[in-house]
Amino acid sequence: MPSPIQAVRGMKDIVPSEVKYWQFLESTVSDLLSSYGYEEIRFPVLEKTELFKRSIGEVTDIVEKEMYSFDDRNGDSLSLRPEGTAVCVRAAIEKGLLYNQIQKLWYMGPMFRHERPQKGRYRQFHQIGVEVFGLTGPDIDAELILLTRRLWKKLGLLNNVRLEINTLGSLESRQKYRVELIAFLTSNQDRLDEDSKKRIQSNPLRVLDSKSPQTQEILSNAPRLMDFMDEESKNHFNGLLAYLDNNEVDYQINPRLVRGLDYYSNTVFEWITEDLGAQGTVCAGGRFDSLVEYLGGKPTPAIGFAMGMERLISLLEDNADISINVDVDCFMIMLGNEARVKGLQLAESVHNALPQLKLLSNCGGGSMKSQMKKADKSGAKIAIILGEEEIKNQQVVLKYLRAEKDQVQCNEDQLIEMISTYIF
Repeated sequence: MPSPIQAVRGMKDIVPSEVKYWQFLESTVSDLLSSYGYEEIRFPVLEKTELFKRSIGEVTDIVEKEMYSFDDRNGDSLSLRPEGTAVCVRAAIEKGLLYNQIQKLWYMGPMFRHERPQKGRYRQFHQIGVEVFGLTGPDIDAELILLTRRLWKKLGLLNNVRLEINTLGSLESRQKYRVELIAFLTSNQDRLDEDSKKRIQSNPLRVLDSKSPQTQEILSNAPRLMDFMDEESKNHFNGLLAYLDNNEVDYQINPRLVRGLDYYSNTVFEWITEDLGAQGTVCAGGRFDSLVEYLGGKPTPAIGFAMGMERLISLLEDNADISINVDVDCFMIMLGNEARVKGLQLAESVHNALPQLKLLSNCGGGSMKSQMKKADKSGAKIAIILGEEEIKNQQVVLKYLRAEKDQVQCNEDQLIEMISTYIF
């Protein structure tokens, strides 16, 4: 007997008991974003590798070590998408969505990175992303933060997350800061952790985000980005803070919160939880005003965020305040071959009359006792019982499973009325 084949390491099946949380999250996000005027965009999971080399950078860990890349039959290098922002920008440029237009877009789906699997981090993971193009002011930055805060409220997670924000300033001010930071890091190179040493020249701002306590102690004496900030960038950040204060948003300014990619500028923010161990960031966002031009489009201001769905699902599963009802309303019990034929026909009539009703029909037969056990396990409020006697009398039996009510007999028309009155 051959051994069973298992899923690829780091790629997780989502079983029915977990899917209910995914559906709850997906529908909540979709409804919320629609209410704010955001439109969904969908794009392929496969892209040209060059897209990510140009946007993320060839010397980053993502491109060098983590992407799933291969040559197709034409010799083109393709990659499973490791993130969504660059793909969204590519699609928006290609489809002509950006020039002299304001776009508020969102997407949802799997991303792929060859990382070391751990709780909340998989090699196939899922993200919800939101990208806004064509707006320059801090008001849209504030709207995205307010939108995410409203999402946490709807999910029942507001008390599980906190907001950290920072500004990276303009590209010009950041380049001046970069020179000073590299000089500082180089002079302290022997005391830095290994990852930080590798990033001194290629990605020095990422050193500020190091998780090494010793490196963080050294960084306490590092030059401050805010000291290199131009007036326009300061005004943008102060404008954002004013919007947040006016809307009573709790936040913490974290001067070491960075994005290590050159196209990021001004606002960056993260929603962080203490409930998931090392994988604490559940939503990260920022301005990427240079990226559209990097990828061949006309200069276009942009801001967005991405949130990891697996991490949010973990929070939902652990949150006692979240109650997700996936129970069925009615369970159809059919006793005998004739009842199964008539029962499926009757079930379709009920579905036609009450399309919003959750009705589960017992296919496969079984005794009255076994079918009643299934009905009870399903969480149904009503069992519809159909056997030989009921068919002969052109009636069905309605048994109330969650209330102290006597079972009743009724015909098909009465059945639909009684179900509708009781359930809805």
